[in-house]
Amino acid sequence: MKEDNMLNLPVELNGDLRIREDLTGQAGPGRPQDAEFGDLQQVTYFELARLMERASRRFSGLIRAELTKLRVDDIGPAQAMILLAIGDSELSVAELLDRGHYVGSNVSYYLKQLGDGDYIDRVASQRDKRSARIKLTEKGRRLRANLRDAATAYERAVNRGDQEQRMLETAFQTLHQLELAWGSSSRYGG
Repeated sequence: MKEDNMLNLPVELNGDLRIREDLTGQAGPGRPQDAEFGDLQQVTYFELARLMERASRRFSGLIRAELTKLRVDDIGPAQAMILLAIGDSELSVAELLDRGHYVGSNVSYYLKQLGDGDYIDRVASQRDKRSARIKLTEKGRRLRANLRDAATAYERAVNRGDQEQRMLETAFQTLHQLELAWGSSSRYGG
């Protein structure tokens, strides 16, 4: 068995990737166990993808709760994430799609809702009238700032120190590498 140094993941000879068992060998939240014997099973990419999906839903719940606290009821978590993705930029829909990896039809719907709620301005491009540039309105910038403040406060409450920050950075790097690998495999075949 050889190892991919960048991700520190063992690579089986048959190409089946599996994540290394935790060094402690202890079960943690979401760690699969053999039902009959209680032994830890090796974490698979399928289980990791399921965990990412659950984590994403939970994060959407946090955003939904924050929107409720802010008394924002005309948009949901997906639209709030688009506001965060736009940021201080003025960008095209194509650039937004690249930035957020959204499905095009969903973005059109979300942008219509954000426009109807006066969170964004859509301005026809000077070069190509079929294309639009998108930027946040003052209302959109205020909501984005409130969401960023809430995220910062939440991160301070959760982050207990340098080790947790390093773990967060490692998780991010690992997930980014998986995103690239899975995207490449789906485009060019595995």
